Amino acid sequence: MPAWRVGLTGGIGSGKSTVAAMLADCGAAIIDADAISRQTTAPGGAAIPMISQHFGAAMVSADGALDRDRMRALVFSDPEARRRLEAIIHPLVGAETARQARQAEQSGQRCIVFDVPLLVESGRWRQQVDQVLVVDCSEETQVRRVMARNGWSREQVGQVMAGQATRSQRLAAADVCIANDGAVSLEVLALLVRQAAQRFGL
Repeated sequence: MPAWRVGLTGGIGSGKSTVAAMLADCGAAIIDADAISRQTTAPGGAAIPMISQHFGAAMVSADGALDRDRMRALVFSDPEARRRLEAIIHPLVGAETARQARQAEQSGQRCIVFDVPLLVESGRWRQQVDQVLVVDCSEETQVRRVMARNGWSREQVGQVMAGQATRSQRLAAADVCIANDGAVSLEVLALLVRQAAQRFGL
């Protein structure tokens, strides 16, 4: 029987990474698209030569990694720059994601969870998974969590959220939804995740 393929998503500050870790504890194989993306832009990463070529050497820091702060400022102010960056990184992430998925299937995994922050926005992921699992919370909870976690201003959090799907768009795409608002304890969240995991053969 082929493995369940589950797309996991949620807005910044929703607790998606916590849910991914809990699904891993239930036995799922987690493929983290964000982590793969970061690897491509780390020192010596596959995307670095192309980023330097297309955006200039100033976008690469002294240690050979993407200058994230400088690039973030550019893509927020220039949608075309965002598209050019995505055209470099997305194919690399796609190839590595597919490789890890094949590896998980060959090892007999019953459920492969693709942890994709921009799953709803990308448009292409819906066709690649059996179910979409959305971790949901209010926008105010998102803002509060990210300000506390990252030390960002409310405006900075708002800029990131503006570049993501809206809460209603994510909920409309969900086959399964886990509510993780401010009042939900880790124990309750773990119970909700275990209930969801049972749907995916775990």
